[in-house]
Amino acid sequence: MPGLGSIGLPELLIVLVIIIIIFGVGKLPEIGGALGKGIREFRSASQGLDTEEKSAEEKEEEEQKES
Repeated sequence: MPGLGSIGLPELLIVLVIIIIIFGVGKLPEIGGALGKGIREFRSASQGLDTEEKSAEEKEEEEQKES
């Protein structure tokens, strides 16, 4: 799987089995939901930072043009 570094399918399966053993099958939907929510919040926060950086750069460019 590209983008995951050196983690392959066998390693992911091992991690999944360990998670199932620790938390049980009943908790998996709860854990998946929480993980998905966390990822969404992280993405929205990082996009917000990008937007803030771009707006700050645009303000600086406008100030330089006015000078």
